[in-house]
Amino acid sequence: MLSRPKPGESEADLLRFQNQFLAARASPAVKVVKKADKRRGAGGSGDEERPPLQDSRDVVILEDFPDVLPALTPAPPKKSKFKNACVCFDDEDPEERLDCQDRHITAVFSKIVERDTSTAAVTMPVPTGDPFPRAFHRSEIKNEVKVESGRKSIFAQKIAAKRAAEEAVTAPSAVETRHTHGRLAFPGAMCSPGSAEEEPLHSTKDGKPDDGVSTQRPHIITGEGLGSLESEREALAIHEENLQKLHSMTQAEILQEQRRLLVQLDPSLVAFLKSRRGVDEGQERWEKLGPPEPGTESQQGAKETVKDFSVGGSGMEESVRTEKDTRMEITEVDLPIKPQKEWIHMNNVEFEKLEWIKDLPHPRQKRTKKGMQARFSLKGELIPPDADLPTHLGLHHHGEEAERAGYSLQELFHLCRSQIIQQRTLALQVLGHVVQKAKAGEFASSLKGSVLRLLLDAGFLFLLRFSLDDTVDNVIAASVRALHALLVSPEDEEYLDQTFSWYQGMAVFPFTPNSEEEEEEEEEEELTLMEKTPGKKSKDENKPDPDVARYDVIKGLLKTQFLHRLRYILEVLRPVPAVVLDILDILTRVARHSSEACSQLLACPRLIETIVREFLPIQWDPRVAEPGHLLTSLHGVACATAMKLIRVLASGGRNATARLLNKFELKSRLSRFIAEDPQDVPLRREEAIRLSTEAFRLWAVAAGYGQSCDLYRDLYPVLVKILQSLPHLLSDCQENPTFPLSIQRATAVVTLLTHMTQTAGCTAELQARLSSSSPGDGEQIPPPPVTWNQVSGLRPFLETSLRRSVQEISRLETWQALQPLTTTYIIYLGVYYSVCSQQPSLNPIDCLEEVERLTSEVLLPLLSQPAMHSMWDLLRPCSALCNPLSCSPAPEFLPSIVSLSCTGRKPLMSLVGSKSPFPFLTALLFLINNVTHIHKGLVSKYTSVLDFKGLKDYLLQSWPTRPPSITPSSAWILRHEYHLQYFVLALAQKMAGTCPDYAQHASLHHCVAMALLSRLLPGSEHLAHELLLGLAFNPEFIPLYNKVSSAETRGAVLNSLPPDLVNTVTRNLQWVLLLETWRARVLQNISAAAKLARLMCVFLTGGDLFREGSVHCYTAALLALYCQPKVLDSLELDAPLPGLASFHDLYISVLEQFEGVSFGDPLFGVFVLLPLQRRFSVQLRLAVFGEHVSTLRALGVPLKQFPVPLERYTSPPEDNLNLLRQYFRTLVTGVLRHPWCPVLYAVAVAHVNSFIFSQDSTTQEADTTRKSMLRKTWLMVDEVLKKHLLYYKVPNPESPMGIDLYEQLPPIRLKYLQMVTKKEPKENMQMSDPE
Repeated sequence: MLSRPKPGESEADLLRFQNQFLAARASPAVKVVKKADKRRGAGGSGDEERPPLQDSRDVVILEDFPDVLPALTPAPPKKSKFKNACVCFDDEDPEERLDCQDRHITAVFSKIVERDTSTAAVTMPVPTGDPFPRAFHRSEIKNEVKVESGRKSIFAQKIAAKRAAEEAVTAPSAVETRHTHGRLAFPGAMCSPGSAEEEPLHSTKDGKPDDGVSTQRPHIITGEGLGSLESEREALAIHEENLQKLHSMTQAEILQEQRRLLVQLDPSLVAFLKSRRGVDEGQERWEKLGPPEPGTESQQGAKETVKDFSVGGSGMEESVRTEKDTRMEITEVDLPIKPQKEWIHMNNVEFEKLEWIKDLPHPRQKRTKKGMQARFSLKGELIPPDADLPTHLGLHHHGEEAERAGYSLQELFHLCRSQIIQQRTLALQVLGHVVQKAKAGEFASSLKGSVLRLLLDAGFLFLLRFSLDDTVDNVIAASVRALHALLVSPEDEEYLDQTFSWYQGMAVFPFTPNSEEEEEEEEEEELTLMEKTPGKKSKDENKPDPDVARYDVIKGLLKTQFLHRLRYILEVLRPVPAVVLDILDILTRVARHSSEACSQLLACPRLIETIVREFLPIQWDPRVAEPGHLLTSLHGVACATAMKLIRVLASGGRNATARLLNKFELKSRLSRFIAEDPQDVPLRREEAIRLSTEAFRLWAVAAGYGQSCDLYRDLYPVLVKILQSLPHLLSDCQENPTFPLSIQRATAVVTLLTHMTQTAGCTAELQARLSSSSPGDGEQIPPPPVTWNQVSGLRPFLETSLRRSVQEISRLETWQALQPLTTTYIIYLGVYYSVCSQQPSLNPIDCLEEVERLTSEVLLPLLSQPAMHSMWDLLRPCSALCNPLSCSPAPEFLPSIVSLSCTGRKPLMSLVGSKSPFPFLTALLFLINNVTHIHKGLVSKYTSVLDFKGLKDYLLQSWPTRPPSITPSSAWILRHEYHLQYFVLALAQKMAGTCPDYAQHASLHHCVAMALLSRLLPGSEHLAHELLLGLAFNPEFIPLYNKVSSAETRGAVLNSLPPDLVNTVTRNLQWVLLLETWRARVLQNISAAAKLARLMCVFLTGGDLFREGSVHCYTAALLALYCQPKVLDSLELDAPLPGLASFHDLYISVLEQFEGVSFGDPLFGVFVLLPLQRRFSVQLRLAVFGEHVSTLRALGVPLKQFPVPLERYTSPPEDNLNLLRQYFRTLVTGVLRHPWCPVLYAVAVAHVNSFIFSQDSTTQEADTTRKSMLRKTWLMVDEVLKKHLLYYKVPNPESPMGIDLYEQLPPIRLKYLQMVTKKEPKENMQMSDPE
């Protein structure tokens, strides 16, 4: 066998291999087959003509070149595909073949068949004295004569008029025989029933149609398409046939057919037919009556038009009315410019061609119930449908509803893709205004549905994204503005900046939309797909952009390289300042979306570099601060909006802050904008203060992460100078217009110092941990470069400022302005005293003296102020829990665009309103808790806090009220309210053991604590932990249930299980029992089925855990609560349960556990019997009497100890045939006996008795089965069971057997028993004693 060539072998080796192959005469592995060439005909490829090879050499043969050069034609001639399909015989005559396929004109003429003209009328030519026939000239026809209307030339109209004149001469009686009601010969004449003037036929007095209707000229069928001389006669014959059909129909049939045609025909076709009839009748009226008198022509035409267009049926009314307006015959009166005869080619005016110059019809003044298309002005305002606006406003440049002003959304979408730049720009601007007004709720009462949802469903988001890729600056600016209106809410940003300095106000929930149910299903499919196809990063990467944007607009935009385009606009196009600010606001909104969005912003090439370089420069042209200077470009000028974007990005996490500070050189920018006073910054005063404020906020965010703390040493003199100037802010309160901005800057400075103090408080602990760690302990957190000694000296400055601010509480206006700054002072002191006790260098005596002095000189006098009483009273009016509507979403709320619903600003009396007491009182309670934690002896000094009537009223109303549904807006607001409630409860916990008068508040505070536990939001888990430790099981707040407490001592305690497991289950059962007994309202939102399912899990945990004394007693106590009638009525086992696939699966597991470890425990048995009630699923009962029939041997729950009435098991009678057979089989075979399972024995006897004596009509199978059971019962050997089945009366738990029996059978049953058994029963049928 020859081997294949190998690498490195030369051509000589290949030739040697070839000679060996040829010498061996082996068959080749590949056979070359050449297909036939179509251009050579059927002969194939022409290989037959090649000469044979003379030897066995490998020879390459080329095709022979032709002797004659090919013709210079564009392409080779095409071959017919049907050439081979033609069969030719050798003996066929070519001439005959040619004749067969000849297409000469003689072959065509030879087949002409003449028409039969024997019956045709012959008209002789009219004799004249002229030598030649007189030629027709159109000027001979009078202009006043009108014929059928239509889009015909003037010459064609003259010819038609001539023919009409000739017909009038030959048939003068044709017009006279026309009937006035012939309009019903076509569908266009359908009218609304009930009008005497528009009856379908000419009626006589008896109501029958008149038979005197003669033929008339048809209006629709003219015969023009027949192309013969007899066309008019044939059309007239068709018309007469139609009339005969109408004569044969009654009026009701005609109206019914009329309505059917109106439903089936196109509305435009109906309008066309009406217009044809109206023109024809006008011509007939002209011919018959002559021209109308001046002044009555327009009125008569209008009346006829209104009559003709009154179509029955409201479904087509609007379309027919529109068609009427466009097809109404116009006259010279309707034209704004009157044609003159002197004008060229205007001696005969064609009004149809001049229709476009007539005035617009007036909009309808009457409102209808039908919805109309919304139209908007150029400012995005909704224009009423009856508004009659002048045309010079530019609101009538549209085709549909030309009389109405404004543009619809569809028309604006169409203009956005126009080739004209001005149209694209204007359309995008109008859409931006519409979105802005829709978000403000201006259309909520006027329009049906959501404008924003409609726009997004129509692709508005991607329309804006495509427009961003435009090359025209104005189009890009309009697109950015519209996108800003869609995504950004300035009011949301304003309130977020306001709450930044609140207690934990810097932490905000991500603006990520909640997952919808449909999205969850898609996620499951995606997860399954990702498991099958590994390597995929995210479930959204494989989804189309519109599908992602449907649930999350920001995420959908990020998939479209949205950030790269904005970077290109900022870096290359360098737009005007307004566009730059809009882009920065949009990027800020994107950064608030999620940490993932922040990562994409930081990863976008040159985006952050461009923003820092262009809008946060170290120095710029100082002329921008000059009054009256027009800022044409924002590039190269410091901008507060850019600094805010960096601050929001830093809030995305510790890593994002580190990247910003280290990679983009933001530390130098912070030093630049913090070290210089806003008065010296070459910017407008307001912009300089905002820039400084955002710089301090950015530093505060970084300090919270323990970063950029090294700047504290460098800028310490600047901070001290600012602190020294804070008391002097009061002097500028009335004079300085920038006072509110100065207050915001001051609060940002104090917030920075608060975070710096908190970070410095951890330095000693981190340093000690780092010193004591070994190399094997892993990476340790390095301590920040700021110590406690460096920040402790700030307290005197801030405490002095607090004293000065508190003195202004009696002056309402001044206090209202200083309250945000005072709040930050109090938060700073609270943080200071919370970490000072952890410092090793602290002098306890000095600290206690400081706390006592602060209490006696500042806090207690503050609490005694009358203004404080007013603030406590404002808690309930401003509470979100007491006023759930304050958290309601905006009118145009979209789940795909998260918003805080602050558009239009929040009310003054709301939690984030200007009159809200929540930020100040939360800070005050935070400070009081930290002060009392350091100095326990001061707890009694603050008892007046819990005695405020406003606080008690607020707590009494807030805890039983159902909280608002969790939305981004409600979560943001409720989080601050829950902080206040927690600090109230923490202070109450301190007072519970020290103040004897506290008992009056204990029950209320415990209810609030239990309610707060179920309401806490994510991120507040530490608060839940503190509440459980200090309040939930505190005996000072609630007297423990005596029976429950003593229950732990009863029963033997087994040592087979770990003590931790027993204690954990015991405490959980204790807590649930406590809530069910004392705080049932807290658990009212949990269904009874869910409670029962969770309690059944006790028997599935740890084998014989339920036999532990404490577990057994607590479970029995809870079972007694869940077996109350109200709870049993609300028990729904078929409803979906959280955490369970189905209750049936759980019950099967319980049955298996009962068979294995129950040992006949009565408590376990009750849990097994509870789901077997008659109203629950039959599958549960079939499981017991089928696969798990062995459980019947151990279900020995006594009837007197069974907590559920037997009627819930026996009523109504069982109708499942399989279960009835199982009942009877277990009774007969002895598997189900009274001593073993008394409850189910009584249930089975009751259902079998009801079934065998039932005489209701049923299926044949059921009837046969019950008669068979009755016969078997009658022949039963076991007399006790026989009497129970035959003489059963009602269930009775007090009876030893659980049932009552008849002394003798009722007559009906006795007769039925005799009929079935066909034997005489024993005489008297007396019931003997079973014993």
